Amino acid sequence: MGSDRSERFDFLVLGSGIAGLSFALDVAQGGTVAIITKKSRAESNTNYAQGGIACVTSDEDSFDLHLRDTLEAGCGLCREDVVRGIVEDGPQRISELIGRGMAFSKREADSGGSATELDLGREGGHSRRRVLHAKDVTGREIERTLLAAVEGHPNIRIFENHLAVNLITTDRLGHAHPRRCIGAYVFDKEADEVKTFVAPVTMLATGGCGKVYLYTTNPDIATGDGIAMAYRAGARVANMEFVQFHPTCLYHPEAKSFLISEAVRGEGARLKSRAGRFFMKDHDPKGELAPRDIVARAIDAEMKRTGADCVYLDLSHKEEGFAENRFPNIYRTCLKFGFDMAEDPIPVVPAAHYQCGGVLTSQCGETDIPGLFAVGEVACTGLHGANRLASNSLLEALVLARRAADKVLNAKAEAVPFTVPRWESGNVSTPDELVVVSHNWDEIRRLMWDYVGIVRSTKRLQRAFSRLQNLIREIDEFYWNFRVTADLLELRNLALVASLIVECAMKRKESRGLHYTLDYPNLAPSGAKDTVLVCGDGCAERLRI
Repeated sequence: MGSDRSERFDFLVLGSGIAGLSFALDVAQGGTVAIITKKSRAESNTNYAQGGIACVTSDEDSFDLHLRDTLEAGCGLCREDVVRGIVEDGPQRISELIGRGMAFSKREADSGGSATELDLGREGGHSRRRVLHAKDVTGREIERTLLAAVEGHPNIRIFENHLAVNLITTDRLGHAHPRRCIGAYVFDKEADEVKTFVAPVTMLATGGCGKVYLYTTNPDIATGDGIAMAYRAGARVANMEFVQFHPTCLYHPEAKSFLISEAVRGEGARLKSRAGRFFMKDHDPKGELAPRDIVARAIDAEMKRTGADCVYLDLSHKEEGFAENRFPNIYRTCLKFGFDMAEDPIPVVPAAHYQCGGVLTSQCGETDIPGLFAVGEVACTGLHGANRLASNSLLEALVLARRAADKVLNAKAEAVPFTVPRWESGNVSTPDELVVVSHNWDEIRRLMWDYVGIVRSTKRLQRAFSRLQNLIREIDEFYWNFRVTADLLELRNLALVASLIVECAMKRKESRGLHYTLDYPNLAPSGAKDTVLVCGDGCAERLRI
């Protein structure tokens, strides 16, 4: 099942969202680049981002204000130097993105006439309008822009329908060379074989892990692959307990948790109960513009208090044509499901949305393992802390991708000097009961939703951890005894990442940001500390080589 031929490149990029594509474009001047993507090249969390990119571009805004808003949302766990650096680098990265063809929405200047300026939106937690957007399909337009640049580059190849299995590190191969990452084993879904990709620099840009929960705004590919692979390889991960639940997803049996952007509340939409009561002021003076963790908990509390299946988001007070013009994609989607958001309150519920923790990195995307970088949602840089400020994620991806590119180009890593063994399947057989995979997948997602959701308790976490360990053992046995499939690889990663979330949550004996537990409802008196996990000797796995 392993290919005899190694694919060799100067840079290996796992993921085709804003982080991976930006990095690939930046390093392509220095060598050949392989982009590995699980499905089609446009399928990524970036493609589903509606809101936009938070960046200081207005005279009414400042770096200090953006810094303050980010630190306040992060509940004491942001690294101030990291936040300031990313905020201050933002305008230059935005300028470069526009130079690559990105068209952000504009409006007529206040002075009138034909001149236009960027139309800046406002979202929860922001004290100023600073969110650049392309209507309500910002992520899709960013993806389109970057893919157009990538597809025309002679040094970049995209491998669609390929899924990374494991990172390849020299210590796991038994070499005397200093420990470093030299590539990855990658499953080609169409050829049904595992290929060897070798490169002196590997970039994890694999996104988050929203599919670990039963209800999520993320696409099906968001199974935490990068975090699982990095952890198995020995990199530290941190703050996995901080999973952001987006407060407002369309509540409809056929909508698959369609996201109703934060920007809708930023433009004046209000949350109300089934009885028509506006309840957000009961929970925070900022009302609908409170940070996401507060809004999500408020909705959860309102639903539990009233026994309702959802709450409602009301934009009907805005002038005629506003909703359709400002949010055309959301408007059309809601209309398809029978809701005219210009006139009708939209039924909404929270859903898992963003992973604030991840693989620990430097401010240049470096992990603990030389040769391995991580950028975007897969990484934990210190920007988001205990709760991400809305629309800071795309900004982080742009800034860190450029810094990582500068780092590796200046370092001029040499090619891997030895032959890497091909993947060996051994005596494994083809699975004849794939129902085991689908059943375990469903069980993980439901137990995480029930026990490790918006509100947690020690007992719930213990139950989840115990069951997850049993599931991991079952999945591991399946992994070693049968040929790998894409579903099995994703399930394996999903189970590990779920376990990391629960383990981090059990270690945090306080309520901070996105982690709220009934047993420790207050902040810890010892102050804010990161929750860091490292894979011990017991997790070092045998590679099939």
